[in-house]
Amino acid sequence: MRKSAKTALVAAGLAVGAFTVSPAPAIAAAYSPEGVCGAGYARVSDGSRAVKTPSGSTFGHVYLLYNSSNGYNCVVTIKKSYVGTATLTMATLQVEGSKPVTDSKSYKYYAGPVKASAKGKCVRYSAVIYDTRTQGEVAQGGRSAYLNCKK
Repeated sequence: MRKSAKTALVAAGLAVGAFTVSPAPAIAAAYSPEGVCGAGYARVSDGSRAVKTPSGSTFGHVYLLYNSSNGYNCVVTIKKSYVGTATLTMATLQVEGSKPVTDSKSYKYYAGPVKASAKGKCVRYSAVIYDTRTQGEVAQGGRSAYLNCKK
């Protein structure tokens, strides 16, 4: 077989193999809290929590970010389990003295962004990710205490 024919055969084999690889983990890895919340948002200290089941499995992480230019906080929940499969996923942000704001839907990769003005106020945040199985586990995480009081 000539060298160019071998090269074409190898290239065709690699191309076919590339289409059989599942892209879901690569797509999920492309999402960052900063990318979901947008320009100007940065993670706050103590602004990342695992979203865990009672048995200790981590289904994802919930992040709290702040934009010092506009005084808004942002929360996003990024899935680690069931990536690419639509499961009920929630991101909640509550500014002290206000009702919580929640994004709750069947998502494949993440819930949010949930944004609220919080200049001069404290916030708390939380997340929930449901298992895909009937009677499956529910993962929860976040911070229940009001912190991140920005002036």
